[in-house]
Amino acid sequence: MSQRQTLTRYAWLAIGAAIATIGLKSGAFWLTGSIGILADALESLVNLAAAVIALIMLTIAARPADEEHAYGHGKAEYFAGALEGVFIIIAAMGIGWTAIQRILSPQPLDHTVAGLLVAGIATLINGGVAIVLLRAGRRHDSLTLEADGQHLLTDVWTSLAVVAGIGLVALTGWYVLDPLIALAVAVNITFTGIGLVRRAVLGLMDTALPASELAAIHNALADLNNYGCDYHALRTRQSGARRFISFHLLVPDTWSIQQAHAMAEQVEAAVRAAVPNSTVFTHLEPRNDPTALADVGLDRDEACVLADSHSPFLAAEQAERGRW
Repeated sequence: MSQRQTLTRYAWLAIGAAIATIGLKSGAFWLTGSIGILADALESLVNLAAAVIALIMLTIAARPADEEHAYGHGKAEYFAGALEGVFIIIAAMGIGWTAIQRILSPQPLDHTVAGLLVAGIATLINGGVAIVLLRAGRRHDSLTLEADGQHLLTDVWTSLAVVAGIGLVALTGWYVLDPLIALAVAVNITFTGIGLVRRAVLGLMDTALPASELAAIHNALADLNNYGCDYHALRTRQSGARRFISFHLLVPDTWSIQQAHAMAEQVEAAVRAAVPNSTVFTHLEPRNDPTALADVGLDRDEACVLADSHSPFLAAEQAERGRW
């Protein structure tokens, strides 16, 4: 079983925690009648749906590369992260709506001590599982687990705020505090949801690796000039936990293919060591060849095409196709 496949056990842990907290928070709402606890229970329902989606996406992401997905299935994790963020935002909207209704019509709370105890147990469960998921997500570089952990962590903050609100209501008799705190929590977790959606979108848009990893790549290539070599056209992207790095390696014109290939192997190994879990692609070019300076962009420019048109290899190919 691959390392990525073992991550599904964390999704099962999140599912179990969601089921347990739904039951506990529903019981706490039945005891107290607190709109804050009801909102908290609704968020746990969203947690359950998110955990199920995380399980599905982690299962897909763990699949090996195949003919239709030569770069693997790692991007499935971005869909899970985006959905987690959307679910958090939906939960925040639901909490905000129910809080506003209760602000307009405050109601007294019952059995506050028993309700606080039950809600406290649910909070401890969510807090423990959130820490496990966040640590696993960072250790295995899994956006899905990090998103699920962040989701549960927002639930913890919601629960703590609700518990505090119930305590203040019991002490002061100000029933409006219960929905006001729930509304504040809704605003806070909305920002968490937006952040998760943003991260997922950046991943799906093939955004470059973060500055720290780009710096590590440049450091790994820093001594190329000592060998008479250089590089350009560096491009990076991330697909789940896998990094993809490509660049053009410029070697002395007098080098043999074997010498250039040996340098490419050495350079690729250095970059892989600097950025773990990366796939590195290099394109060899003679350092003083004009075409080597004309293909830095993503699409080869007209100067490069004109230079290539004088190549006997391209001429022979075009003649064979009847286009020369």
